[in-house]
Amino acid sequence: MLSASDYIKEHIRTVPDWPIEGVMFRDITPLLQNPKTFRVLIDMFVHRYMDADLDLIAGLDARGFIIGSVVAYELNLGFVPIRKKGKLPFKTVSEEYELEYGSATVELHADACKAGDRVVLIDDLIATGGTMMAGRKLLDRLGAVVVEGAVIVDLPELGGSKLIKSSGLPLYTVCDFDGH
Repeated sequence: MLSASDYIKEHIRTVPDWPIEGVMFRDITPLLQNPKTFRVLIDMFVHRYMDADLDLIAGLDARGFIIGSVVAYELNLGFVPIRKKGKLPFKTVSEEYELEYGSATVELHADACKAGDRVVLIDDLIATGGTMMAGRKLLDRLGAVVVEGAVIVDLPELGGSKLIKSSGLPLYTVCDFDGH
C-alpha cells in the first residue's frame, strides 16, 4: 500500500523542457482532475492544520490559490490571495524576487490581514524559494505571523526548501522530486 505522499507523487506529471529547455516542470493538474487524488491532497493539508491556531490561509499565484482556497474553506478560515503584479484592484504592497528562470513581483492588498494574524502560506511547489520568501515578506510587512509554508512538491536540488528553513520558517512538503 502506498503512503499518501507516494500516492500524490505518482499522480504528478513531469513535462520536460517547459517553460524553457532544461526545466522538468512538475504539473499538478492531474491531481486536480481526479476527484480521489484531489481529496487525498486536500485532506493531507486539512489534517495537518485542523488543530492549529490559525486565522488565514494565504495562497501564492496561481496554483497556490487552488489548494489554499479549498484548505481555507475546509478549515473555516479566510483566504488571502498573493497575486502577480498588476492583478489586484485595491491599494497593494509589493515584493520583487528572483525565479529559477527570471524575476517577478507579487502583491498583496494592504488590508489583506492584520497585525498578529496567524497564517499558513501555500503554493504548489518550492524551486528556488523566491516566491514563498516574497509572500512571507509581504505578510510580515503587514504584521502577520507566518506559521508555516506548505507546498505539494519540493525540488530540493534547487535550494529553495533549504533557504526557507534557514530563514526560520517551518516548511511542510507533501513530496519531493530529484533534479529540476
